Amino acid sequence: MKLHIVSACLLGSCCRYNGGSNESMEVKEFLKNKSYIAVCPEVLGGLETPRSPAEIMEGKVINKEGKDVTEAFQKGAELAYEVALKEADKNGESIESAILKARSPSCGSGKIYDGTFQGKLVSGNGFFVRLLKENGIHVISEESLMKR
Repeated sequence: MKLHIVSACLLGSCCRYNGGSNESMEVKEFLKNKSYIAVCPEVLGGLETPRSPAEIMEGKVINKEGKDVTEAFQKGAELAYEVALKEADKNGESIESAILKARSPSCGSGKIYDGTFQGKLVSGNGFFVRLLKENGIHVISEESLMKR
């Protein structure tokens, strides 16, 4: 089997910045009879839930109060990848893909918010997505999965 990495919020975990989830029945249906691991890089990086929203601006992750939280996002990306690698190794699997939350500063793939907190999107990837892509892992958003 092959392992899929999934944003924990898409499976109903209340780890979003506002304390909620982004539960997706489509993602849950896709994962039936598949091997997967749910991760939240932001929580793994030490950020609390709920927490101030954050966006990437000029290569750094800044929360709405203006605090630089880049280190937590970088640490969380690294830890989430490490957890996924360990799970794959434990099960004798390889990582097939990652299904991650669209537009997130951790998990956004292709489009992320521009750092102004105005809802504007720009081309780019979240910190976790960058790390996964650097390691050859195919990443899609839950929105792309639903369009299939």
